[in-house]
Amino acid sequence: MDKRLLDILCCPVSKVPVRPLQRPELEALNSAIGAGQVQNVAGTAVSEPLSEGLITTDHKVIYRVADGIPVMLPEEGIGTLQLTGFPAAA
Repeated sequence: MDKRLLDILCCPVSKVPVRPLQRPELEALNSAIGAGQVQNVAGTAVSEPLSEGLITTDHKVIYRVADGIPVMLPEEGIGTLQLTGFPAAA
C-alpha cells in the first residue's frame, strides 16, 4: 500500500492512525473467521477471510482492504478484543 496513503489514513471513529496487518495478525484473524468467531462492529458475522487489512496503532480495530482499497467504514471495523490469542501489540 502506498506510504503516502497510510500516512493520512486513520480510524474514522477514534482518529488513531492505522498500519498494515502483519502476517501473524492476519493469520490469527483469518483463523478466527474460519471458525465463525468474528463479527464486525455492526454485529454482522465476518465470513470471508482477509487477504490484507489495516489495524489501528492502539491495536483495537481492524479494517479490511478490498482490492487494494481500504474499507474505513465504522460499522465494518473488527474489534480485536473478540479475538482469542490475537498477537499482542508490538
